[in-house]
Amino acid sequence: MPTKHANPAPHPRHVNLRLERWHRRCIYGSCAALFVSGVAWLVAHFFLRSAGQFGEAASPIEPWAMKLHGAAVMVALFFLGSLVNSHIRRALKTGRNRSSGLAMMATLLVLVFSGYGLYYLASEGDRPVWSAVHWIVGLALGALILVHVLLGRRSNPYSKHS
Repeated sequence: MPTKHANPAPHPRHVNLRLERWHRRCIYGSCAALFVSGVAWLVAHFFLRSAGQFGEAASPIEPWAMKLHGAAVMVALFFLGSLVNSHIRRALKTGRNRSSGLAMMATLLVLVFSGYGLYYLASEGDRPVWSAVHWIVGLALGALILVHVLLGRRSNPYSKHS
């Protein structure tokens, strides 16, 4: 008759959720590229337009900033997706830093949806609303990332940065 085996090792009280250095650098670097290219587009779009022969003309920086933003989003989505198993799943199980983590996931979903909407769904009449949602939430994400990291370091008893 087979015996029932108890779980040989209960889950440890503390799970290290800190990302490896290379992973952190890739996440921070791709997010920084997104932020800088997004701010460059905002500045070019709202402050660097010039008068052209047929009215206001876009700055030559604007399309390049958008192309860089599109490239950076591909890299960022790859590395953010890599967090699902290595960080997010384990963090949800432990319950640590859950509020800021869920806020980060919700914010990222708004950015992905609004970015997709800007590219594929928005009509010319709707584009300013989609754009405003996207860049306002995008600017807020920088502060949210900082809060999430600081709260995570503070809640980690083994962190070097506590």
